[in-house]
Amino acid sequence: MQWKNGDTTNGRVVAGGTGAGNGLNQLNLPTDVLIGKETDSLIICDYGNRRVVRWSRRSGTTQGEILLDNIACFGLAMDEQRYLYVSDHVKGEVRRYKFGENIGTLVAGGNGAGAGLNQLQYPRYLFVDRQRNVYVSDLYNHRVMKWNKGAKEGIVVAGGQGAGSALTQLNLPDGIFVDTL
Repeated sequence: MQWKNGDTTNGRVVAGGTGAGNGLNQLNLPTDVLIGKETDSLIICDYGNRRVVRWSRRSGTTQGEILLDNIACFGLAMDEQRYLYVSDHVKGEVRRYKFGENIGTLVAGGNGAGAGLNQLQYPRYLFVDRQRNVYVSDLYNHRVMKWNKGAKEGIVVAGGQGAGSALTQLNLPDGIFVDTL
């Protein structure tokens, strides 16, 4: 849905809207979305269909285009060079993709699910800074990890001391935003 600033009653469907399903005009449990500024499109993690799709924001668009498929995607991010980052919660990894390619480069995790510094367990949402460092909410490890560009291991930047409410703990961290002041 798209909502104009200040208008809380007149939303407009901009992707999907024809019920859950696997058609190109449908989405199934979308979990993340970002705006591709150069193509004026929405890039959507279509979790239930195991794909990443792109929908034009131009009016009259009735279906999306598959960018990546057969991926257990959950979170998306894009860096200033227009590389797309996608978390795969089944493989416990984050990959960076150049548009038009479907292999991607491993940038975090990729060593099976686990609690090691080179592992992630159900990575969810992402943030990529200007230096291409990748921040990942690592749900079942109750931590947020930072993976420096080119690193083989991540750094725990929040949590990682089990689930809880102490200042050194997180409990199933989901969303993430990094203030880059």
